[in-house]
Amino acid sequence: PTFVWVIWWVGVAYASAFLGDIWSLLNPWKIIFGWTEQLWIRLNSGQPFSHPLQYPANLGVWPALILFLAFAWVENVYDNSVDPSRISQMIIIYSGITWAGMVLFGKDIWLRHGEAFSLAFGFLAKFAPTQTRLIQHSPANTVTESDHINSPSYEANSKYSNEDHAHKKAIYLRPFASGLLDTEIVSISQMLFVLLLLASVTFDGFTGTLPWINIQGYIKEYIPNTMLINTLGLVSSALIFVAIYLCFTILMSLTSGNTLGILDMAKGFVYTLIPIALAYHVAHFLLFLLIQGQMIVPLASDPFGFGWDLFGTANYRVNFVLVSRDFYWFTSVISILAGHIIAVFLSHIIALRLIKSHRYAIRSQYPMLALMVGYTVASLWIITQPMYS
Repeated sequence: PTFVWVIWWVGVAYASAFLGDIWSLLNPWKIIFGWTEQLWIRLNSGQPFSHPLQYPANLGVWPALILFLAFAWVENVYDNSVDPSRISQMIIIYSGITWAGMVLFGKDIWLRHGEAFSLAFGFLAKFAPTQTRLIQHSPANTVTESDHINSPSYEANSKYSNEDHAHKKAIYLRPFASGLLDTEIVSISQMLFVLLLLASVTFDGFTGTLPWINIQGYIKEYIPNTMLINTLGLVSSALIFVAIYLCFTILMSLTSGNTLGILDMAKGFVYTLIPIALAYHVAHFLLFLLIQGQMIVPLASDPFGFGWDLFGTANYRVNFVLVSRDFYWFTSVISILAGHIIAVFLSHIIALRLIKSHRYAIRSQYPMLALMVGYTVASLWIITQPMYS
């Protein structure tokens, strides 16, 4: 549980956002399937493994969205989410789904459409100061630079044989959050994925507050099942976030003189919400990582509870004074404010790009500014509430 929920989920999310898309290097499902694929090629005289199905273009990232919703449910609702045996069973089930998708549709196709964590960490990595690009060397000694390796356009242009092309990856530096300005085509399912990412982390913080406990107590008079109540709360949070966002995009479309359709407006600005999701992720989980994450030190020496002391750290005790309350408070407030300021700045730039009229572009940002301010207030309110387990 410490490794999965603290080191992996929280730690990799931070590393993705502040370093780069490290999950593409660490993804165990990708690595194991890649080894298996290479073994298949060697055993079959260099013949590549043929995938029986073609991924439907209109399916978007719905498989990853559904799987991430299930993950959010386990994280926020499921009572046995910290039971090692249950975690093991869920990993086995998810592994089966992931490898089945790779067999049927291809490794890269499934990573971009069905592997929930490749998308979640990939969206956060758009905030990072590094970017991986594919350098394509053709037989004619011409060199071209493809789109970002994690973008959908790469998938459409990556059907190269080993005989015709050689691939090299290069890492580029860029300003923080500049990757969120990529003018790629965002699908409805990608938009909903970003909104779910934001809604799930916000709901996770809200569930520990007294107002939510009071809401639970009221609903229990009609539904005496805590897991069902929390499930309804998670789903309702996601639907509320989607509804509020679409309502404000309608206002943006109206104030911009209807230069963009409502869905085009919603898809065009959804990446500006990623800094907000990241900011609240930092505010809500940083203390969790710095305090609870220390448990990985003794657990590394005795991972199975057999009484081992492999690295001489089995007797390590958590240092609760490592992070002061003032540090946590200031970090939380600064991260939330900075995230929302960056989001407003990105939204302004995108508006100037998408809307030709400067006057209408500025007018379209009034509803977005109101949305950002409202969510800033809500986020600050949540972190000021006493937390209850």
